[in-house]
Amino acid sequence: QSQLVESGGGLVQPGGSLRLSCAASGFTLDYAIGWFRQAPGKEREGVSCISSLGRSTNYADSVKGRFTISRDNAKNTVYLQMNSLKVEDTAIYFCAAVQSCGRSDNNWYKRPRGYWGQGTQVTVSS
Repeated sequence: QSQLVESGGGLVQPGGSLRLSCAASGFTLDYAIGWFRQAPGKEREGVSCISSLGRSTNYADSVKGRFTISRDNAKNTVYLQMNSLKVEDTAIYFCAAVQSCGRSDNNWYKRPRGYWGQGTQVTVSS
């Protein structure tokens, strides 16, 4: 079965760091990939994306300068390094394939193309 599997979530104090992983199972991860998050009572939002070869990335304003997306195609995995975490970063984080990702394309999150993972919980709390 082809799917994406997220991991790396957990409980961290404000100012801490986590690294999320998004691993492809059953297929080659040669798509642009986006990270999304959804907090309780809020709509899902796009956090960051990376193009298929890793040459372009995009970040939501709320995470710029704190989060870094990367990928290792040899390992079929995309990562999201999250530093200086804030309470408002608390959410379930999902990864999914997206149509494309460009540095100036702020609508990438509107074009998911499937392979949604089950999500990983990130809780930032003191």
